[in-house]
Amino acid sequence: MGNRDNKTDVILIGAGIMSATLGTFLKELVPEWDITVFESLSKPGEESSNEWNNAGTGHAALCELNYTVEKPDGSLDISKAIKINEQFQVSMQFWSYLVKNNLIRNPQEFIMPLPHMSMVQGEENVSFLKKRYEAMSKNPLFEGMEFSDNPEKLSEWIPLIMKERQTNEPIAATKVEYGTDVNFGALTRLLFEHLSAQNVNIQYRHRVNNMKRTSDGLWELKVKNLDSGNVEHHKAKFIFIGGGGGSLPLLQKTRIPESKHIGGFPVSGLFMVCNNPEVVEKHHAKVYGKAKVGAPPMSVPHLDTRFIDNKKSLLFGPFAGFSPKFLKTGSMFDLILSVKPNNVLTMLSAGVKEMALTKYLIQQVLLSKEQRMEELREFIPTAKSEDWDLVVAGQRVQVIKDTEAGGKGTLQFGTEVITSSDGSVAALLGASPGASTAVHVMLEVLSRCFPEHMNEWEVKIKKMIPSFGMSLMDYPELLQEIRQSSEKALGLDKKELILS
Repeated sequence: MGNRDNKTDVILIGAGIMSATLGTFLKELVPEWDITVFESLSKPGEESSNEWNNAGTGHAALCELNYTVEKPDGSLDISKAIKINEQFQVSMQFWSYLVKNNLIRNPQEFIMPLPHMSMVQGEENVSFLKKRYEAMSKNPLFEGMEFSDNPEKLSEWIPLIMKERQTNEPIAATKVEYGTDVNFGALTRLLFEHLSAQNVNIQYRHRVNNMKRTSDGLWELKVKNLDSGNVEHHKAKFIFIGGGGGSLPLLQKTRIPESKHIGGFPVSGLFMVCNNPEVVEKHHAKVYGKAKVGAPPMSVPHLDTRFIDNKKSLLFGPFAGFSPKFLKTGSMFDLILSVKPNNVLTMLSAGVKEMALTKYLIQQVLLSKEQRMEELREFIPTAKSEDWDLVVAGQRVQVIKDTEAGGKGTLQFGTEVITSSDGSVAALLGASPGASTAVHVMLEVLSRCFPEHMNEWEVKIKKMIPSFGMSLMDYPELLQEIRQSSEKALGLDKKELILS
């Protein structure tokens, strides 16, 4: 390509689940638009979306206790859980549409049915879980949730966790049968296979080094071919930055006003992976506990059955680590280079506010394997050190920004969409629930960046997502219909799991 100008309608930076989802939407809505994707690695879905770099939980707030908050009067606020569940329902509808229309095939490659459970110990925590169950089970979104504090019943649900458990503390769990394990790496690869067949120009081993606005209103990107070393220039009307932890530095290069006063703090995750097939077979659920007092929301411990490469696995974590890199394949200078004159006060304010997080990260980094095993034994009393290995998961960059509620330098734990005022550029920052809500997030990008098209696109969007523009909890019959349709299309209605 050399240095000549290459013009396209849309450029997607990063070949992860977010770009894959947005590209798929655009090809359904405006198939005539030209789309180019740049990815610095050699394959799609290798960073945050990769199956070993995230927990693989279809986040629907069925088991994640940090999505429900106890209010000062003792009642429970489940509004965030409702919001996240409805967003996951949107993802399920979109994936079902893709399967039904043969745009992607073999859904068992990326999604499997798996019970979602919450488990707590101690009188206060059991009381909290019971209140949570009573508040959520009345809502149609969480229909079918079960609660038990009976050790015999819990031994049926989670035999590996209950075996040889010696404690006088009360213990309780909730269970939702229709949870899911989602392989976002496999889903990303399937979507990029589809996009490639739709003549999307996907350029692997190409790194975007800079971008600027041109006098004609286009964005010009300076892109390096990492194999040849050649530098290319590409222009587009719309840019989406979906580079995981690498999105913040690229957003800063746009110099749009919305990119200012935003920082990022990288946190790496580590998981214990069971290497003993006999132990793996004794557990079949995602079981989330409660974060310890003073620990950040990202530290919620969970014991996960996973399905990766047609093989059942068992993971426990996450344990936090620290690296100044924004991506696993990033640079040790990522964090320091992200500090700019416009965000230095924001970053310093966060440093002062988040001393507890700093202390937590230092403690986590210094943990020995045996100390990690002791935490695992709170879930599996019989766990043996030789049955477990430590693996490094993905890098997550937690967003730091100035907010009205939290003041200067407030650490955000969710997913953030940043768009320019004219809608010509959008960036996705942040972490969990991330990939699970990719479809909802990309619909937000479409509505913010292409408002003039939304009326004409609405009919097609409703074919893909029947509940578009509606709150499903207000329409129980439609919710039931959509849930059954999605489960059938995605093969989640099968009683037995068969792994080849």
